[in-house]
Amino acid sequence: MKNIIPPVKGTRDFYPEQMAVRTWFYATVRRVSESFGYQEWEAPILESLDLYAAKSGEELVKKQSYVFTDRGGDEITLRPELTPSLARMIAQKQGELAFPARWWSFGPFWRYEKMQKGRSREFFQWNIDMLGVNSPEADAELVAIAAGFLKAVGLTPAQARIYVNNRRFMDAEFERLGIADDMKVGVSSLVDRREKMEPAAWEAYALEIGLSAQQLDGLKSLLADAEAWRRSEELVRLFAALQALGAADYVEFDPNIMRGLLYYTGTVFEAFDVSGSLRRAILGGGRYDNLLRDVGGEPLSGVGFAMGDVVIGLVLQELGLIPPLAITPSAVLVTVFSPELQPESLKLAAQLRREGFNITCYPEAAKLPKQFKFADRMGMQAVLVLGPDEVARGQATLKDLANSTQLVLERAAVPAALKQVLERH
Repeated sequence: MKNIIPPVKGTRDFYPEQMAVRTWFYATVRRVSESFGYQEWEAPILESLDLYAAKSGEELVKKQSYVFTDRGGDEITLRPELTPSLARMIAQKQGELAFPARWWSFGPFWRYEKMQKGRSREFFQWNIDMLGVNSPEADAELVAIAAGFLKAVGLTPAQARIYVNNRRFMDAEFERLGIADDMKVGVSSLVDRREKMEPAAWEAYALEIGLSAQQLDGLKSLLADAEAWRRSEELVRLFAALQALGAADYVEFDPNIMRGLLYYTGTVFEAFDVSGSLRRAILGGGRYDNLLRDVGGEPLSGVGFAMGDVVIGLVLQELGLIPPLAITPSAVLVTVFSPELQPESLKLAAQLRREGFNITCYPEAAKLPKQFKFADRMGMQAVLVLGPDEVARGQATLKDLANSTQLVLERAAVPAALKQVLERH
């Protein structure tokens, strides 16, 4: 055998079966986004590296981005994230847009990362944001959208949870513990590392960065307090709004959630798989107040989240929640009995397409068992046969593949009968 050139490491091939899943996923994202009134948008796949240098962390820009110099000498990158593009596009037309702006997008991204289960270098990501409103109720809407998606794909609150915290609340709690302002970022990072370290090592590190034993005890008590959110007016309002939105069953407070230390400024949240083997973050987001500052726009607050397709795809597959999906958009095959009768088959296929059906016409004359086998392998539901007898009488034979029944019909009666067969499936 010849050596077949493999795909680029970290990318995926989407055969029709996998493409059907991706299309279903995209349709679900669209349905949930639009149910809350969000508009779809898109940005270029290629962006100037300067855009990310202004807005993103150094690791993303220098280590994870796919960068090249184009023929004009400019440094270009395949987009590793969407928020800088969002900032640029909003800033360009800030005076023309209607706010609050509710935008969503689903498209490809690239990051040169160490590959592992649940992480690839090319991935598709759902981004959804509300811009121009700064309130706990706006934050709650984005959390409710996340919950709405989990419900739409069949994940129950016992299988996936959304954990919520608030950065301003945590800063206030740090002050209450006597933690100095110049230590808050370090302590936030400490909290963020807690799940990744052994308890003894974590406590030793806390003392090493300057916490006293008393402050460490206070921090541990805070991180174990499931009711601490009641001390935050923002979180009280957020949970009240989530209750009103019918999303509270999926959500709980967790003071250990500290994502985006240099980025998020208020509410932060992450959804996790809690019942399968992955136990990985499905999505994450929060409130940010400096969206346009680094790209020359006027100050504008926003809240949003992003969800890649890889982890959620593995979760849904493991839990058996990906529905049966048709691998062909056509459920009907028109057979070709002979070269002489092929024009009649083409005419019938064209007629049915005008009636609104998706029709596959076999491309050449072949033995009927071969054509029926093809229809079965493609998951089709009905086959239409035009043999010499049918053509001579102005008829067609309609076979229902699910129950192996068939009808001989006048040509004009085919659309109605075919519709009935498809509706039964």
